[in-house]
Amino acid sequence: MSRENKPDATIRHLFQVITSRKGGDPDASYTAKLFAGGPEKIAQKLGEEAVETVIAAVAGDRAALTAESADLIYHLLVLLADAGLTPDDVIAELERREGTSGIEEKASRGK
Repeated sequence: MSRENKPDATIRHLFQVITSRKGGDPDASYTAKLFAGGPEKIAQKLGEEAVETVIAAVAGDRAALTAESADLIYHLLVLLADAGLTPDDVIAELERREGTSGIEEKASRGK
């Protein structure tokens, strides 16, 4: 793996690149174009990538699942950046949930 052999370092680096594109030229950067489209466009693209990831998983296509998962994570990071959140915010929530049954955690949210 790259970036100090830590996946979180890769995610953090990608997030830095993504945030550096905020306010950039939408004609020169796909990420800037997503930001210019606002949260609705970013969420739409995230949803499309989620569906493509599911399709690849159901098809058993490991290469496509890997590629689509990377696209999904990228678009999620763009959505987080647009909302003023960071990967650390998500990690903190995951840590908060650690040791809690998924069933219990979901029930605590009323869903």
